Amino acid sequence: MSPAESGPPRHLHLRAAGTSLVLELVDDLLPVVRHWGVDLGELDQDDLVALTLAGREALGDSPFDVADSVALLPEHGRAWIGRPGVEGSRSGRDWSPAFRTTRSPESATAPEGTQRVVVHAADPAAYLSLVLEVELHPGGLLRSRSTLTNTGEETYDVGAVRTALPVPERATELLDFTGRHTYERIPQRQPFSAGVHSREVRTGRTGLDAVHLLCAGEPGFGFRHGQVWAVHLGWSGNQQAYAERLSNGARVLGTGEALEHGEVRLDAGESMTTPWTYAAHGIGLDEVAGRFHAWLRSRPHAPSRPRPVTLNTWEAVYFEQSLERLTALADLGARVGAERFVLDDGWFGGRRDDTTSLGDWVVSPDVWPQGLGPLVDHVHGLGMEFGLWVEPEMVSLDSDLARAHPEWLFSAGGRRGLDSRQQQVLDLGHPGAYAHVRDQIVHLLRTYDIAYLKWDHNRYLNDAGHTPGGEPGVRAHTLAAYRLMDELRAVRPGLEIESCAGGGGRIDLGVLDRCVRVWASDCIDPLERQQIQRWTFALLPPGWVGTHVGSPRSHTTGRRHDLSFRAQTAIWGHMGIEWDLTTASEEELDVLGRWVAFHREHRDLLHGGTVVNGDHHDEDTWVHGVVAQDRSEALYGVVSVRRPVSGPGRVRLPGLDPERRYRVTVPDPGGDGVLERRPMVPWARTGVVLPGRVLAEVGLPMLPLHPEHTHLVHVGEAR
Repeated sequence: MSPAESGPPRHLHLRAAGTSLVLELVDDLLPVVRHWGVDLGELDQDDLVALTLAGREALGDSPFDVADSVALLPEHGRAWIGRPGVEGSRSGRDWSPAFRTTRSPESATAPEGTQRVVVHAADPAAYLSLVLEVELHPGGLLRSRSTLTNTGEETYDVGAVRTALPVPERATELLDFTGRHTYERIPQRQPFSAGVHSREVRTGRTGLDAVHLLCAGEPGFGFRHGQVWAVHLGWSGNQQAYAERLSNGARVLGTGEALEHGEVRLDAGESMTTPWTYAAHGIGLDEVAGRFHAWLRSRPHAPSRPRPVTLNTWEAVYFEQSLERLTALADLGARVGAERFVLDDGWFGGRRDDTTSLGDWVVSPDVWPQGLGPLVDHVHGLGMEFGLWVEPEMVSLDSDLARAHPEWLFSAGGRRGLDSRQQQVLDLGHPGAYAHVRDQIVHLLRTYDIAYLKWDHNRYLNDAGHTPGGEPGVRAHTLAAYRLMDELRAVRPGLEIESCAGGGGRIDLGVLDRCVRVWASDCIDPLERQQIQRWTFALLPPGWVGTHVGSPRSHTTGRRHDLSFRAQTAIWGHMGIEWDLTTASEEELDVLGRWVAFHREHRDLLHGGTVVNGDHHDEDTWVHGVVAQDRSEALYGVVSVRRPVSGPGRVRLPGLDPERRYRVTVPDPGGDGVLERRPMVPWARTGVVLPGRVLAEVGLPMLPLHPEHTHLVHVGEAR
């Protein structure tokens, strides 16, 4: 193919849901983002040319100070002095590619409204070709990925392929997340200072300390105010997200895989395609979240039926499984309104504790002499679906699999990796290992009516060498895990998979191309869950996030909370139960049943509405909620997370139609009289009718709250 003809600057202006993306396609160079942010309205080509010319910065001491020429894949050859979009070499050569387009960019709009641009480019001297894809979703979510191909005869070693998006100078603050087991998604803020703020994952999965979202925003941005730009990499393996500010004024947010040396070696004609980089701009974090939520809900494989209330057996019985005990638990689950029963760890091989049998996915004849059939039949007889816990990527050293095939375990440098949780990782990059685990799970799916798999992933993939040579294996393993999920869903259409990884360690838009639920954390202490869920919802809609009612005393923290706080925390997501109900009193069962009924009554709103958060003046009081898409109804939670200096005071209710009139009430779903035992503000006794504008700007005084308590506020159109 011959290079594209040079000509005057050309521009593409993509617009959707209040977002504009302006791409400059000048001569035969890769596209440059001239604007990504607030919708600029209708602009013709003359306007777009003027926008570019007017936005050019003065040159500094060097003519290479070209802060306004950052391509989506930045190149050193275009005066980019930061992280390049492509790193790699051919035995030390071809390390600084300079791509030129080989045909006119392709631009089209799909029937559902997604605007798509595809750019084909090559560097003949470096023997590389590139396909760059950019999409703007009707909900305002932007995404991009690249395919790099080796067109030469010698092998090309890829170090990195990154996507970078510029943000303006007024984005002076950064927000991302960290955490650890049972304390996921802890927010951290800092100035957008000069240099590189880089978050890298080298654990082979998205991470309990994952960046989740990397946000840059205007000073003091919050949920409802300040412009925010955010990026996320849809990938479940090693990765990086970074914010880079250069001395010439340029600021970018970037993402890419974190590849080990030698992990991607492209032989002649071979290609690699990067994961999608997702990006969203909005006024406040709520609008950014809304763009991600709209994207997830719009996909063809998004759940179309109500999310069933799930009873999971782990914290109820642990490894103490028996037909009698579990049928009794299922009976009580059905009584309180559960719709799905999930048998957790301990059903297979010799798995009586966590030291053995991972990899031997065969029903234990000792615990289940008649197989799982009697339990499955009992659960179905109660009107519930049946689900099963699996950990297909892991193997115990004390297992038939490890004894028969030690070469299928990851091993770098001729040594076995360190044990973690008494387990190792099964390298799905080995065809034999992949076929083994696939065939065993397929057999289960064909033997029993299993509607749901809780897919766990408890050990890091560090020191993950592919035997026998020890080459890095995380990328191949991650792609194989995706392929395995796809294959199992094809074997059993309608199968739903939950992504669990020691809790919330694998939550990203890559695995969510296969899964419709995530386990946000192994901690279901409602106080911790308030924060974990608050920030998980910054990426995922509530219906994708498992939120369970635990026992009165938390399994992970030892704290005790009343049922009202536990249930009011759990109703906001994909509700479930993680509690030995055989130990609950009759009164507790009745109250829990009323909370489940309330959730089921409102789950179309909870799972389909717009997530909102109030920027409340008291940091010890959190206000959050969900507003119906047509703004006819809303449900809010007012939460005291610490010891408040004073009561919540007036609480503003965001997201309503300012012109409509609404009736506001304080429901008591549990029917346990908790509201009657609190001092009552006058309006809450009978409800009040006010316009949405008043509720959003003036608000209402709220009931006093003790620490670690919450109450609900329901808003419906006044008739």
